[in-house]
Amino acid sequence: MTDTLQNAPADTDDFHDDAWSAPDPREDGYVALRSYGAIGDGRTVALIARDGQIDWLPFPSMPSDPVFSGIVDSADGGRVELRPVDDDFEVQRAYVPGTNVLRTRFRTSAGSVEVTDALVTGVAGRLPWGELARRVDGLEGSVEMRWAVVPGNAFGTHPVTRVDTVHGPVLRAADINLALVGFEHGRTDPTEPGDGDAEGPLEFRGTFTTSPGSRSLICLCGTEDEPLHLPDPHVVDQGVDRTIENWEGWSTEFSWDGPWADAVHRSALALKLLIYSPTGAIAAAATTALPENFTGQKNWDYRFAWVRDLAYTVNALLRFGLREEPHAAVSWLLSALKANGHEMHIFLELNGSVPGGTRETQSEGWRGVGPVYAGNPAGGQLQLGVFADIIAVMSQYAHGGNMLDASTQDLLAGFADDACRRWQEKDSGIWELGDEQHYVSSKMGCWQAIDAALGLAEIGQLHPTDDDLEHWKKNRDLIVEWIDEHGWSEERGAYLMHPDSDALDASVLLHAPSGFDRGERMSRTIDTIRAELGAGPLVFRYSGVDAEEGTFVACAFWLASALACVGRIDEAVDLMDELVVQSNDVGLFTEMISADDGQFLGNMPQGLSHLALVNAAITIDEMRTELGAQPDDRRDGDGDGDDSNDRQEN
Repeated sequence: MTDTLQNAPADTDDFHDDAWSAPDPREDGYVALRSYGAIGDGRTVALIARDGQIDWLPFPSMPSDPVFSGIVDSADGGRVELRPVDDDFEVQRAYVPGTNVLRTRFRTSAGSVEVTDALVTGVAGRLPWGELARRVDGLEGSVEMRWAVVPGNAFGTHPVTRVDTVHGPVLRAADINLALVGFEHGRTDPTEPGDGDAEGPLEFRGTFTTSPGSRSLICLCGTEDEPLHLPDPHVVDQGVDRTIENWEGWSTEFSWDGPWADAVHRSALALKLLIYSPTGAIAAAATTALPENFTGQKNWDYRFAWVRDLAYTVNALLRFGLREEPHAAVSWLLSALKANGHEMHIFLELNGSVPGGTRETQSEGWRGVGPVYAGNPAGGQLQLGVFADIIAVMSQYAHGGNMLDASTQDLLAGFADDACRRWQEKDSGIWELGDEQHYVSSKMGCWQAIDAALGLAEIGQLHPTDDDLEHWKKNRDLIVEWIDEHGWSEERGAYLMHPDSDALDASVLLHAPSGFDRGERMSRTIDTIRAELGAGPLVFRYSGVDAEEGTFVACAFWLASALACVGRIDEAVDLMDELVVQSNDVGLFTEMISADDGQFLGNMPQGLSHLALVNAAITIDEMRTELGAQPDDRRDGDGDGDDSNDRQEN
């Protein structure tokens, strides 16, 4: 892997003279995915490149067909521009500490400015409408700035039209209404009926010049299928400061003084971006169809709530001492499952409904790598590991002092019965493969599900009959016997992906933290996976997939967690040191990283990547304490917490 990665991020807004650099170049309108920072308001997420251009923004909500999707179609996708008129400029940026508000500084030969980008939140949380605010403060000299808001229709669902009103023009894209307000922003698009051409321009634009101490503000307002509120831009200006305070207030509730604190805190903030506050659902990522390779065909929509990702997120947030987000997510998930026939689903819409099918859009794809799909085809698959995801996280939730209601107890007991009944079936596995097999990690997941159900029964949160208890215990033991006989290869020195195959699967690493195996076999599996699936500190998902995609970020952090669980603390710490610097300059991860040149691949910000980082840091810290290892002075400061049934040896 060539050394093209940027320096590790520091979560600070202290700008240094040596931090200036040229913006990332645009090739046919596209920039590298490493270029993007993310901001959000609890309902949607915007991606901002280092040159100040917003190339992704489903507005006003994440599930909306995006009117700004230039990241997957630079010509027709839409964008929000803000940059110096002089193309010869340098840039530096950082998040306001403890927030998801991004500050970017531009410097030209004539002076410098600072842009503060926020999706504005209200006094009581998110606003009932969308407000994208871009505040520009003059620092030195004078800098001529230009901006434009150009909606697009690359998804083919919302041709943009203009409607002139007494309050100014409104751009409409299907049910989405967009208007613009601001001050000292040099707006130059026609704002009166009859100005410009017959229909009026289908964009907002302007130019202005800064001076030391000057302030300009541009605010894009949006609603969907409801009236449009036009805020006072000076109130929006105050709202930017309030948004910073709101994020800072949330961060004060966040508790982590362990190792890799900057990376853990930034990852927690990235996860917070993905929590869809109208329902409590947690999106897997904020984008659709960013490619997993450079040739296409792996471009899927991740703006859904995967049960697996939600479970891992709840687990992490509970371990940070947070209350509201875990409860909201748990309540949403349980309500959605109950409302959809008490059946286990792999993922759901953010509103709790069962997803429909997929459709190919008109978008060409990032840098022409298509096709671009809306939707995801994995919804109808059988994935046995999902039983573990939901029951284990509810075990963690209950062990944290929370009480399960009667209908939830019935639901979880039913899932435990399903795990006992179905663990012997083939499934698509955690990787959602079309080739159904007896995936070993799926069997381990069923073991974890049954073990967690037994743990809930022990603390009185489930009430199975004696016959049910014996049935659960019997199947838990049968799974262990099956894996010992069919899932372990002494010749390979590893747990296999599935029987009758020499293939390896990095997802078995999840079952060191789960407690299935923290002994010699798991330790040997770690070594074999590092040797055969590793690329430097990074890891591919399974054997042979290196020909199809980049390394999977989460797998590398799973490996670090597994190292800690088998007692190899020093190796786990060293690997974490190598991994946290793989992020981009503001601490964000996509789903994958190219093993060839370090380029980001896949959707972003990717919840599973940040979850794996967070859980690895927590697991290493916990195991270091449990094993009596001393913290490393160089560093700033999963399981269910019950190791009574952990299998130390097979």
